[in-house]
Amino acid sequence: MKIDDIARLAGVSKAAVSLAFNNKPGVSEQTREHILNIAQAHGYKPRTVKVGREAPKSNAIIRFVACKNSDIVTEHYDSLPFFNELIHHITEQVKQHGSTLVISSIDVQDLQQELQTLEKEQPSAGLLLLGINLTAPMIETIQSIHDNVVILDTSFEHVDANFVSINNTLGGYQAGQHLVKLGHSRIGYVKSGTRIPNFIKREDGFRVALAEHHLTVSEALTFHLQPMLVMAQEHLQQSIRHLEERPTAIFCENDYMAISTIKSLQNIGIRVPEDISVMGFDNIFEANVISPELTTVHVKKDMMAKTAVNLIMTNLGNNEKNGTHIYVNTEIVERRSCVPVATTAVE
Repeated sequence: MKIDDIARLAGVSKAAVSLAFNNKPGVSEQTREHILNIAQAHGYKPRTVKVGREAPKSNAIIRFVACKNSDIVTEHYDSLPFFNELIHHITEQVKQHGSTLVISSIDVQDLQQELQTLEKEQPSAGLLLLGINLTAPMIETIQSIHDNVVILDTSFEHVDANFVSINNTLGGYQAGQHLVKLGHSRIGYVKSGTRIPNFIKREDGFRVALAEHHLTVSEALTFHLQPMLVMAQEHLQQSIRHLEERPTAIFCENDYMAISTIKSLQNIGIRVPEDISVMGFDNIFEANVISPELTTVHVKKDMMAKTAVNLIMTNLGNNEKNGTHIYVNTEIVERRSCVPVATTAVE
C-alpha cells in the first residue's frame, strides 16, 4: 500500500494525503479524518502521522459512497452545506456503533466498475449510497455487488431495496400551505433546471397544497435556476423585471436557489420580504446568515443518518433481508424572508 493507493481510495490528491499525514493545514478536518481512517483500515502507518492518534475500535467497515455527477453531487460535494452536515451525522452514528466509516466518491457513469474494485480491495460490511442521481437499474446493479445496501436521499417505490429519504412531497406541501396561510395567492415557483425525483416530489406536494385552495402557479411565474449555484442570476433578474404583475411570494426547490433568488431580487431593487417573500427547502447553514434569514423547509439530516446507519447495522449477519422504504418527515422553519401578504407592498 502506497500513498498513491490511499489517495485513490480516498478520492483526493497525493498532496492532500501528505497534508493529512503531516497534520498540516490545507485540508478540512473531515477530509483529514477520512484519509487517516482509510490508511488505518488498510494497515498503513505513515511515519509522519500525528503521534498519539489511536486507531478507531471498529468491528465493521461501513462504506459511504457519493455518486457524483456534474449537476447535483459535484466533485466538491463534501464542501456543500447539505452534504457536509449529512456526512458529519453519518460519521458520528457509525462511531457510536463502534465501526469505521470509509468515504468514497465515484462518478455515476463508472459506479459499477469502481464499486467492485473498492469492495475487492477493501470489503465492507455495508454500503451507504448517496443516491440523489441514481436510477432504478443502477440500484439493482449495486445490489448484485453487495447484499447490505442502504440508499440515501432518493426512493423508488417499485424497487425492492432499502431507502432512507426525505419526505419531499410533504415538505413541498408544507411550503405551499405556509405561504397560503400568510395570505399569498400570487405565488412564483423557482425550479431546478435539473429534474431529479426529489425536486419533482417537492413540486408535486407544493402544487397539491395550492390546489386545495383553488390556486395554481402560472407559467409566467415559473423560473428555472441552476440548483447548486449560489449567486445573483441575470436571467432571473430579467424575467422579474419584465413581469406585468410580480408575485407576492416565491418558493424555491432548495436553499441554494432561494439564496440566489434573494440576491437577484436585491440586485434589481426588490426588497425581501417587503416586496416579495422568498422561501427555500433544506435548511442549510447559510439559511441563517443570508439577509434576511431564510424561511425554509427543515430536512432532518441527523434523523436520516441515524435511521440509515441503524438499518445497515441491523442487517449485519442477517440472511433474511427485506427492502425497507423509510421517509423522514420535514417541518417549516420560520425566519424573516417571509411575511404575511398584508404587509407586502404589491406593485
